[in-house]
Amino acid sequence: MPALRRPSRVTAIYLILATVLLAVGVFAVRQGPAAGLLPEATWGGWRSQEVLHWSAHIRVNVWAHAAEAEIRMGKAEWITLKAYGEDAHGTTSMYPTAFTLTPDGKLTGRKLADTD
Repeated sequence: MPALRRPSRVTAIYLILATVLLAVGVFAVRQGPAAGLLPEATWGGWRSQEVLHWSAHIRVNVWAHAAEAEIRMGKAEWITLKAYGEDAHGTTSMYPTAFTLTPDGKLTGRKLADTD
C-alpha cells in the first residue's frame, strides 16, 4: 500500500491564494462595485416612478447592493444612473435637475436654480 502524499508548500500557497481571491470576488460583487458584471437574471424587474415631472425606470439587483435608473424628460433628455455599492449622482442640463440614486433603488431629485 503506497504511503499518502502530503501536499507541498506550493500547493498550500496556491490554495490559500485561490481562497483569498474568491473571497475578494464575492465581496466585490456583494458590495456593488462589480454589479455590472452580474447576469441579467440577477436584476429585478423595472419599476416606474415620476420624480419632479421626470419619468424614471428603476431596477435593483437581488445579489448585490446595486441599482440602475433610466431617467427621461420626453425625448428631450435622458440620463442613466448606476449605484453600484454607493450612491450615484447625475445632473440634467436642459431642465437643471440633480438626481441621486441609492443602491437600494431610492431615487430623489431636486430642481437647481436656473443660471439664465
